[in-house]
Parts: sequence; C-alpha cells; structure tokens
Amino acid sequence: MNSTLMKNITLIGAANWEVKENTSIAIENGKIKEIGEDLSKNPSNYSQIIDGEDGFLMPGFVDAHVHLMANGFHNEDNMNNPLSYYFYKGLNAAKLTLETGVTTVRDCGLADYGFKLAAKDKLFPSPKLQISVMPLSITGGHFDITLKSGHDMIVRYPGFPHPICNGVEGVIAKTREVARAGADFIKVMATGGTISANDKTDDIQFNIKELKAIVSEANRLDRKVATHCHGYGGLKLSIKANVHSIEHGTSVDKKNAKSMVEKDIFLIPTFSVMKNQEIAAKNHLLEDHKIEGTLKLAKIHGENIEIAYNQGVKIAMGTDSGVQEHGNNLSELGYFVRMGMSPLEAIMAGTLNSAKCSCLQDEIGSIEPGKSADLVFTKKNPLDEISVLEDKNNILMVFQDGEIVKNKYY
Repeated sequence: MNSTLMKNITLIGAANWEVKENTSIAIENGKIKEIGEDLSKNPSNYSQIIDGEDGFLMPGFVDAHVHLMANGFHNEDNMNNPLSYYFYKGLNAAKLTLETGVTTVRDCGLADYGFKLAAKDKLFPSPKLQISVMPLSITGGHFDITLKSGHDMIVRYPGFPHPICNGVEGVIAKTREVARAGADFIKVMATGGTISANDKTDDIQFNIKELKAIVSEANRLDRKVATHCHGYGGLKLSIKANVHSIEHGTSVDKKNAKSMVEKDIFLIPTFSVMKNQEIAAKNHLLEDHKIEGTLKLAKIHGENIEIAYNQGVKIAMGTDSGVQEHGNNLSELGYFVRMGMSPLEAIMAGTLNSAKCSCLQDEIGSIEPGKSADLVFTKKNPLDEISVLEDKNNILMVFQDGEIVKNKYY
C-alpha cells in the first residue's frame, strides 16, 4: 500500500473552499483518503509521514490555456529545425510548467495525442493534459500561417490535422477530423490575433452558421468548444453560438458579460500574455505596425475583464504560455487580485474554476476525499500575499496522483 500522511498544515481549498488550519491529510494510492487533526495517531498506517511545519497545502493548479509545443510562435523555427527538436522543446515546457505547481493543463493547440499519451505514461515530467490538437481557422485567419510567399509555416506530420476549414460542411468535417486525432475539446479561432500573419484582432473569422455547426458537431461528439476572441464581433457570435469558454475576451462589455452569465460560459482572460505583449510593444520589440494596436488592446482588455468579473462571469486561469515564456504560470493570480479578487478567490479561479472549465471538477480542483492527490505545498502564506506563488522557488513540493514530482522541502 502506497500511503502518505502530511501533518501540521493549513489546507487552502478544502470542501466548500474552507481554509482548515492545523490539520493533516492522508493520501493512499494516488487519492486523498482522509482529512483530520488526529491522523498521525497510528503512524504505522503510512509509508511516509511529512511534517508540514505550519506550511500551506493547496490543490494543484490548472492552466486552462497553454501551448506546450510553442516557444514564442517563431514560425521560421519550424522551417529551420528538425521535427524531433520541436518535440524535445515541448518536453522542457511541460517540465517547467509542472514545477510551477500546475498539475493539469488544457492545451489550446499543437500538443497531439502522442504527446498526451507519453505524459500519461510518465515518460517525462508533465502536467496532466487535455488537448485540442489543432485549432480551427478560416483561410487567412488567425491560425493560417501561410505567408505571402506561399510558404505554409504550420508543422506537418502524419496524423496531425491542418487547421484550415471553411463553410458549414468544411467545419463539420474538420471538427470530426480533430476529434479523430484525439482532441478532448475543440479550439476555434473566432477572431484575429496579435501575432497573426494575415489578419487583425478585430477581424471576425467564422460566421454564425459555421460556429453553430462546430458547436453542434462538437457536442454530438461529447466535446466542448473554446473560442479565441479579441474583437467584439467574433466574441458576440461565440456567445450566440453557445460556446463553452471564451479565451482572452478582450472586447467583452456589460451586455455580453450578462449573456455569458446566463449561458454559463467561462472566461479565460490570459492577463499574463496580454501584459507581456504590452511590455513588448512599449519596448518596441514588436513590428512597428503592431505597436499602437497592441497597446490599445491591452488597455481595453484590462478594463473589460474587470467589467465581466463584476457582472459575475465565471473566470478561470489561463496564461497562453507558449506565446510567452513557459514556467511563470502563477503570475496570472496576481493579475486576478489586482483586478479585485481576494487571494483565496484567485486561488479558486486557478484550481476549482479551471477544473470546472476543463470538466474535471469531480477529479481535481479541491482538496476532498476521493479526489486525485494533485497538491502544491509552500511555507509562505499566499492568502497574505498572492505574489509568493509567482516565484516557483516558493513552490516546495508538488504532488501528482499522490506521487511527489517536485521536492525542495526535504
């Protein structure tokens, strides 16, 4: 029997999001078995006993928007480097992400079924994976990276779908193809993006008939739909099509926020990447023609996400890591607090809310008996200062299915 007792800890994220002080947690065969103050009376019941010395234990974090296979989307790398190097960099990104305390991710494009399978089989350190495999894009849209030269810069290999689809029949076929390739959910580019080769952030991509067809087919296949949305038009159409989550949500206003609440649609703001792009624009690290638009986008993004939060939209944590550097995932929590959340609410957004967005709330997201023992331990109190979680050196232990996968504590 593989069993662990961790004692003398404060649990953040127990049932009903109660903070339980001076308590213990018993882990057996990868699951949380019991929580209580007197669990150490029979030490022979455990393979190991860890004294937390008044430290803090939280659920493993869930990043609901990453791209583990991307490293800045420098598309010329796909032409210059061997395909094997592309995958090895993905392994490194997975390891960096896990070390931050993120034990599960929802990969919003490029991680394939083989990568997920290898992670599941513990062939390399990695968060648990939900994958979309390949986002759906119209011709000339946000994930069409065919350059004016005619060179298609997308990674290509057998079994990996191409993103382009058009028309109702075309999007239904592509949804089926991506699902066949192992997608757990369907990612759709509903607007242009800040790093697009062929469009602008305000551009509407799929029309309402196409979006509804994607959602209908995805639901038939028991999958949810997440849409990338910056511009107002694509966001409005996404809400009308009843998608499951909206990524970025830059142009959300009070009216659309109310609709999202009514339709139970999640919002993943990805503050981290928006702030990163803002810094790059201010330092003239972007192409000149993108600087003004990026600065404007970052400003309205912050204002509008706060509107959505105040209207009661369900917010989950996503960082868009891969567009930016991997391994800084929990910096997103600081942006939540600066927006108005309490530290406890921010931690909940990064754990239980993100688990719900990923439809995994029965397995992870809170510290309750029967759930997977995906846990994060720190000696510093994040309820006093959320920024302690931004420094991965403060993340002393990470458990995944009861196994210690990071240990800087003893």
